[in-house]
Amino acid sequence: MGFIKAFTGALGGTLADEWKEFMTPDTNVPATAGIFKAVKNTTDAGRGANVKGSTNVITNGSKIVVPEGTALITMQDGAITGCITEPGGFIYSSTDPNSQSFLAGNGVMSSLKASFERFKFGGIPATEQTAIYVNLKEIPGNRFGTQSEIYWDDAYMNAQVGAVTRGTYTMKIVDPVLFVKNFVPVEYLRPESEPFDFADMDNVAGEQLFNEVVGSLSAAFSNYTNDPSKGNRITKIQGDQIGFAQSLSYAVEEGYRWKSDRGLEIVKVAITAIEYDEDSKKLLSDVKKADALSGARGNSFMQQSVARGFQAAGENGGGAGLGFMGMGINSVGATMGAFQQPVQQQQPAGPAAATPAEDPYEKLGKLKKLLDDGIISQEEFDEAKKKALGL
Repeated sequence: MGFIKAFTGALGGTLADEWKEFMTPDTNVPATAGIFKAVKNTTDAGRGANVKGSTNVITNGSKIVVPEGTALITMQDGAITGCITEPGGFIYSSTDPNSQSFLAGNGVMSSLKASFERFKFGGIPATEQTAIYVNLKEIPGNRFGTQSEIYWDDAYMNAQVGAVTRGTYTMKIVDPVLFVKNFVPVEYLRPESEPFDFADMDNVAGEQLFNEVVGSLSAAFSNYTNDPSKGNRITKIQGDQIGFAQSLSYAVEEGYRWKSDRGLEIVKVAITAIEYDEDSKKLLSDVKKADALSGARGNSFMQQSVARGFQAAGENGGGAGLGFMGMGINSVGATMGAFQQPVQQQQPAGPAAATPAEDPYEKLGKLKKLLDDGIISQEEFDEAKKKALGL
């Protein structure tokens, strides 16, 4: 028993006339639903549900539509009997030798066939048959958040970092057979079951995924910030939905085997907030300053700082601002030269130029100002005066 392909793509006008009765996904299914039931429809104006026939039996000759972005799974007494991931219209047949129980569309992972062969059911027709659809589109709005700090070793900071974080992630069901067989609770796999909605607060399986993502965040942050290809920059995480999703997907696969056992994969992550603990905030501030002062930028910044210091000293007219005088004018000049050496080309030394003699009256004026400002004592002034006048 299996399916025969009738057409590809959407149900057109002529085919709609021919297909008076067929099965489609239930309407009003939220985007966060992973599984939803198939319902029988008619092509009349109201397109109402067909109440004929049994809800737990797929009759021979039933016509089923598989829309884009969905997979059809058929089950018998809880066991998988068929899987279709190719969009189009199909006819169910229990007698046609050309019918197939597995039809895969383009882009479906090659291991899906292996999954189906592993779990398919080859028994005789029984009392309960189910047709369900699996959402193969990106499933958005899956939230995560930590109530207390998580910690990881961070290459950028060269230390352990702690933070409270929250955000959302988008995931995909990449293997519908594994998802149905290994993860979905049985109450969602019966005829007339409610949709398996990841956003449903009463969905214990969805809650389990939330807890596993939170438990993987520390490893995911460590994977990202210690990956040289990401530049080892913690500040890039919030703007890199794909890159951090790969780190988180790897972490949940390592810890909980989402893809290999459940057919699930995280594809995008949006971090809405990262709140670092106090130690991490101080460390991040220090590291950012160190980055800003490295290389040529640091040399330039240091020269500007020294220049501003000299300017402030001059504007103060001596006093406290002339504390540099204790170093001596020649020492201060040497200090400035030391800061300039890394960024200036040193010129070869030439013959020393004769230093012009300083006017003694000019020198006495400077000394008098130092005396008036309290920088030197009267005795020091008198001694300097004698030397200036050659007495």
